[in-house]
Amino acid sequence: MGCGRVGARLASTLDAAGHSVAVIDQDSKAFSRLSPDFSGRRVTGVGMDRDCLRQANIKDAYAFAAVSSGDNSNIIAARVAREVFHVEHVVARIYDPTRAYLYERLGIPTVASVQRTAESVLRRMLPPDASLIWSHPTGAVGLVNATPSPGWYGLSFQLIEELTGSRIVFTSRLGSIRTASPDLVVQEHDQLYFAINGTQTTALRDQLSNPPKTEE
Repeated sequence: MGCGRVGARLASTLDAAGHSVAVIDQDSKAFSRLSPDFSGRRVTGVGMDRDCLRQANIKDAYAFAAVSSGDNSNIIAARVAREVFHVEHVVARIYDPTRAYLYERLGIPTVASVQRTAESVLRRMLPPDASLIWSHPTGAVGLVNATPSPGWYGLSFQLIEELTGSRIVFTSRLGSIRTASPDLVVQEHDQLYFAINGTQTTALRDQLSNPPKTEE
């Protein structure tokens, strides 16, 4: 849904790769952005409308991408595709990053624009950070906000605490805060909050920058 620059490129790329593609847009002029060789279906209409989706043959769809310029339209269309037509692979483009986290909690994967794209790129370019966000006046203990490297993804909080020697107090995940428990596992984009002795974060930062060496 959506035949802007992103939608047209997606549709043209998929069509060129031999996939069966249908594109929905309210403005028929938008289809001029498609590749001249595009052989897929062009449907003029509102992408969240069920009849319009049926016209695009959504019942046989393997995947659905809502990439129009409207956040609300994208998420509603994505939910209709998922919940009404039971399309397994659904993604929505979201401009507002605060909404994106909420929609992901509904089970709709989202791809956002500038801010989250930049965050995602930076997350892959820079080493993990570990920032002291609170410390006791005596300096005896501190609270550290840390981002683990991808090598830590999938490991349990219990194992991470054993390997780092630091206690995870809570985590921020998809816009919500959760109290840490041993059975939780690290996921991409998790922000972990550690309680440490003292105020030096260098050791924890260095540990989280390197994939742990665990026994098979």
